[in-house]
Amino acid sequence: MASIFTFDHDPPRVNSPWQSGQDSGKRPHAERSATTGAIVESEEPSDTQLDRLEAEPQEGPIEYKLHLLLRPRRTYKKMSTTLRVSGSQQSRPMRETKQPRQSTLPLASSNQSRQNRLHHLTTQLLWRLQQSSPYHSTASRDLVIPKLPENVADLAVLEKPGKLLPGLEESNGALYEIGVADDGTFVGLTKDEMDESMTTLKVMAASLGCKVEVQRMKAVGSCEWTDSTSGSVNEVQIADLWVAEALIMPVLNVQSNGDDQQKSRNSAPRRDASITDQLRVSLIGPTTSGKTTLLGTLSNGTLDNGRGSSRINLLRHRHEVASGRTSSIAQELIGYDARKIFNYNIDNINEWPDIHDRVMSENGRLVFLLDSAGHPRYQRTTLRALIGWAPHWTLLCIPANEDGTPVSGTHSLSGADGAMGVGIDSLDLALAHLDLCLKLAMPLSILITKYDLGQHASLKSKLNIVLTRIKAAGRTPKLLISPARDEDGLTEVPDTDLQKIKHDVITPISESGDPLSIIPIILTSAVKGTGIGLTHALLRSLPVPPLPTARDFVPLALNPEQPDALFHIDEVFEMSLSRAQTTATSAANKSAPVITGYLRFGRLSIGDRVVLGPFPGDDEDAGALMPKDHPSPGYGLSIPHPLSAEFARLSSRHPLSASKVEGEWLQATIVNIRDLRLPVQTIEAGQAGSIQIVFDEPGETSNSTDTLDKGALPSPRIRKGQVLAVPSQHMVATGLTLQATSSLTASFKTSDVKSLAANSIIIAYVGMVRTTVRVLRITRQKSDLDSRKIPTEDNDDVFGMNDHIELERSKSEADLDEYHAEYHVLLELLNSREWIELGSQIVLVEGWSKDRSGLESYVGKVIEIGE
Repeated sequence: MASIFTFDHDPPRVNSPWQSGQDSGKRPHAERSATTGAIVESEEPSDTQLDRLEAEPQEGPIEYKLHLLLRPRRTYKKMSTTLRVSGSQQSRPMRETKQPRQSTLPLASSNQSRQNRLHHLTTQLLWRLQQSSPYHSTASRDLVIPKLPENVADLAVLEKPGKLLPGLEESNGALYEIGVADDGTFVGLTKDEMDESMTTLKVMAASLGCKVEVQRMKAVGSCEWTDSTSGSVNEVQIADLWVAEALIMPVLNVQSNGDDQQKSRNSAPRRDASITDQLRVSLIGPTTSGKTTLLGTLSNGTLDNGRGSSRINLLRHRHEVASGRTSSIAQELIGYDARKIFNYNIDNINEWPDIHDRVMSENGRLVFLLDSAGHPRYQRTTLRALIGWAPHWTLLCIPANEDGTPVSGTHSLSGADGAMGVGIDSLDLALAHLDLCLKLAMPLSILITKYDLGQHASLKSKLNIVLTRIKAAGRTPKLLISPARDEDGLTEVPDTDLQKIKHDVITPISESGDPLSIIPIILTSAVKGTGIGLTHALLRSLPVPPLPTARDFVPLALNPEQPDALFHIDEVFEMSLSRAQTTATSAANKSAPVITGYLRFGRLSIGDRVVLGPFPGDDEDAGALMPKDHPSPGYGLSIPHPLSAEFARLSSRHPLSASKVEGEWLQATIVNIRDLRLPVQTIEAGQAGSIQIVFDEPGETSNSTDTLDKGALPSPRIRKGQVLAVPSQHMVATGLTLQATSSLTASFKTSDVKSLAANSIIIAYVGMVRTTVRVLRITRQKSDLDSRKIPTEDNDDVFGMNDHIELERSKSEADLDEYHAEYHVLLELLNSREWIELGSQIVLVEGWSKDRSGLESYVGKVIEIGE
């Protein structure tokens, strides 16, 4: 299965049949108002030379409609365009002559009521709009069909576009040829019929949240009819016959002003955003723990064949299939509604939007699972899955069949033969993952995989080690055994498993109010199906944390300049703009960047004005300051420190004030949003997805003449670790910007951090930011025990009997004092300036060596941001 960041890079386009290869959306044709009746024929020579179009395609976004009337057409005596027409179907025209012919039958007679015909026409329009969209739902949607008033003239009140129907956000529109028969013959409509057809089309489009743009009008003939309603009896009326081309486009909220944007952000969750609970879960563990295989079984609903058949569709790179090692972060989505499991084992579920459509209720749940690499060579992806994505829960996979198996790997730097010895076994690597999760203080569950291959004695010894580590951290392990059969739990969560999870996990967590209090442990097998139902029950029942806010880390008094919304960027892609997005943003290019990640707090909607950065300032060397995200040098090697003149120049540069860095933050407009691949208008706090933006043109928001003199600037290079944000009203009013930093101070509650040497180079992880830092200073803070020490009165001990007692007491107090010590570490960022949230968690990782897992780290909190 593809990741959430896979797009159709070539969505269907809507091309006019009037001129082959010509995009009608670009042609400046005269427009005729249906209310004033003013008709201006196009001056294009190609239009005047055409006397018919190609036959109507049977599928696609183009529709030929003879008329869109909700009443029968009048009876015509003569028409210069055709012999006989009935409804929207036409008999073969007499092409041999252009002489007016007499028709004795009415041109349209329908037994449908006006309401039924409008419903039928609107459904046809929806289908056409979906044909030009890279995504449309396979599930049924409730159409909002307007109820017609009694008077036909009152249809004008229904022309205002309503809420856009979900799934049409990326549609390129539909093209209607009105007055044209199915075989392309120009039949034509009179002025009043064309006005009524246009009004009906606008009402249809408005009910779907779309608008109508008239592309061209053309006179194709004349007609005669007898009007018995005029003053004279049977007066003959003569009028021109017209054909028209109309483009129906979705209306995107791309013109929202600042006040509307702020009001929308402070309101309750909008209906055009996903209201289903989303649980973000990371899978970690050693490279042979079977994480990807287990994820394939959970998402595909099929058992593994013992040779990794369930994991093949999850791998993104060819070398992963060849080596059997995952090196990237794969993602999958599973839906739950009551006991029902919605994965790829269900009919008509082929993509993530299909899962969204099946789980639309507020009682349902979407579980977004992130796989990660287990080999030390790719430990960077493990840290990104744990720290960057900020998972709500983490599943640690530990294999039951391995004990002391050495981990090995290859790398281009390892030598001529590529072999690299490693002095750590898989159990030690699993325990390193466990220790890191305990340090990060995140909700955790442990899955013992490959249970069918494990030996009882070895498994018991391994569990004893794991339980001891958990209890030493002050958390309670809970070993769970499923009472259901092994083959159950692939399509439906067993009720017995749900009850067990509720009794042993959910209830204790609810009573304590702390999701860290319990660590469930489940024995699983992707081949036999053992524990699969229990794992589904766990994912279905785990508590979702409350929606994050801007004040989760620090209160307003400590950090008053927080943005209203903050989106962490993980990956960057390019995607074609739809026709509606191109028109609304006046973008000259046909593609725009798509950033992926998760919204930490706030709300983002299509049309919001945002800032993105930080980018290298105009006074910085952009090439030198861009972070170089090279692959890890491999297990068994340390990071080569670039102790060159260039490195010395970068590391010794002085911090810059954020207010003095030009071009550090760029303004843009959101034109497209996908919430876990589902096109939406709004994304809420805590949700993961992708956002397409269009940057402002140079000089559009800057009054500086220097910017204009530079000419066309290259497209900004977006990278991992940057943020997309909406500045607060106070920041906009005062002209303040988000403050990027080149240095920070972090607080650590462990004495191990003092082992770091001054001027040492290490890697720091803060949110999505992964950057190289230099340790400038480590200072030990005064502990609470120091302040509680009271000077005692000196009593002469003539015989020295208290010497031993006082010595032991001083040793114990020193140990306790060291245990409660707090260390502040001043760090300097070497690659680039970053936006780091005050109070966020920071993880420092040193270089690797052959007797280390690469996951040994120091976990602290950012307490001060430098300039």
